[in-house]
Amino acid sequence: MRILGIDPGLRRTGFGVVDTDGTRLRYVASGTIVVPAADSLAQRLKVILDNLREVVRETGPGVAAMEKVFLNTNPASTLLLGQARGAALCALADTGLAVHEYTALQIKKSVVGTGRAAKEQVQAMVRQLLALDGSPAPDSADALACAICHAHVAPLAERLAGLGAPQTQAGRRMRRGRLVSLT
Repeated sequence: MRILGIDPGLRRTGFGVVDTDGTRLRYVASGTIVVPAADSLAQRLKVILDNLREVVRETGPGVAAMEKVFLNTNPASTLLLGQARGAALCALADTGLAVHEYTALQIKKSVVGTGRAAKEQVQAMVRQLLALDGSPAPDSADALACAICHAHVAPLAERLAGLGAPQTQAGRRMRRGRLVSLT
């Protein structure tokens, strides 16, 4: 499976592509889309859209993983990040890729082992897990970490989906350890 990871941002959008073969990970490509700050918002979003379409065409991933937006203390920053994320989602939807979303906490926990890891720890673990000669740039490392997270989570999620949620009583199922009604 080839996975495209994306770390969206309005100034810098990181991308990283990894191949998986069972539990083995192999680095394919990574980089950062640097968006000109002098451009209008619409032009900046188009830069993200066009460049991610090109990344998909060049690398041929089968699935994409993206970091979810976190609630920032500055609502304007959160809104801008959401718009950059929207441009990235449109690029992926336009190319027909399924998109899986993970929080920063999930990504860090999957890659480093703790959800409170610093950026430098994420970079170091990405370098180690992919046997890279050097540390990737921060935005690229975050995108590669997102792809690695999906590589770790997807096999279990597929197996659980195949089993279905366990039935407990007529019209009720277990969800996250709690009994919920289906009506």
